[in-house]
Amino acid sequence: GLPAHLLARALSLGQGAFALDAACASSLVAVKLACDALHDRRADLMLAGAVNRADDLFIHIGFCALKAMSTSGRSRPFDAAADGLVPAEGAGFVVLKRLADAIRDGDRIRAVIRGAGLSNDGRARGLLAPSSAGQVRAMQLAYAQSGLTPADIDYVECHATGTQLGDATEIESLQRVFGTARPHIGSVKANLGHPITVAGIAGLIKLMGAMERGVIPPSPHIEHEAPAIGAAGFIAPRTTTPWPTGT
Repeated sequence: GLPAHLLARALSLGQGAFALDAACASSLVAVKLACDALHDRRADLMLAGAVNRADDLFIHIGFCALKAMSTSGRSRPFDAAADGLVPAEGAGFVVLKRLADAIRDGDRIRAVIRGAGLSNDGRARGLLAPSSAGQVRAMQLAYAQSGLTPADIDYVECHATGTQLGDATEIESLQRVFGTARPHIGSVKANLGHPITVAGIAGLIKLMGAMERGVIPPSPHIEHEAPAIGAAGFIAPRTTTPWPTGT
């Protein structure tokens, strides 16, 4: 946790800091915990995010051992020929405040977090075999807290990394939650690869940029759409799409 404390001290945040490791969910768990601190009024401003600069050899050996590394060297979520993930590195952070405080202070508000849901798969088959039940539980918790329903949603930024089993499981989970609703879907992994701990915050920053510009960004590298997407009826746009009006 030392880097987090050094950063907090350098920025004179004054309320301390801590580091967490929830693998690919790390940055979004950090955002959820930051929102809890604001909601409970334990803090008035929170900085949440993640950094990833893991050793290249360690990452390469690890994902090859798991048979998760793309042998083609291409990150292709939602493509029928997707053959694994491509590791990436980076950092991303967001500044969070209660909405009323941000309005009062004249801050530039890029997005409002209406709800957040966490879950844990418990005993599972392995790192690359996510539990659909756990994913469904997390989404249901988020929508229950937000006061929104899946029918209100135009776009879902997925975790999709380009692994066949993982992406198909996520589509299955979305289908169970969204029912007959058919939002657009996408994954930032198609743009920059999989930045591991930074994955969630990278997707969040991408989503804020898309909302600000009023567009749904395309999913690159889809040559032949994965059958699971067509079967579920979701839309993975291949060109920039105007955000639906009135939403």
